[in-house]
Amino acid sequence: MIPLEHYLILGAVLFSLSVVGIFLNRKNLVILLMAIELMLLAVNMNFVAFSHYLGDAAGQVFVFFILTVAAAEAAIGLAILVVVFRNRRSINVEDLDTLKG
Repeated sequence: MIPLEHYLILGAVLFSLSVVGIFLNRKNLVILLMAIELMLLAVNMNFVAFSHYLGDAAGQVFVFFILTVAAAEAAIGLAILVVVFRNRRSINVEDLDTLKG
């Protein structure tokens, strides 16, 4: 049996990697979306680990709802990304500051 600490360390490493990905890459929207999804998955892994450790299924149910919202967010984010690329021919974050309404 794998101890809880290993899951928490892996979750912390994944979360840190996603934070570094967000701060180092501020130009490409696709990589930013991937880093945000990695951050959500790291948090979900911690929820599942604690849920298993405590013997309570509430954490796993909560993860199910988070994954549902994350999938919807990814679908809407990619749809917006496709529309922006069609209009601007670029997905650089620096080019999006001109989207003032």
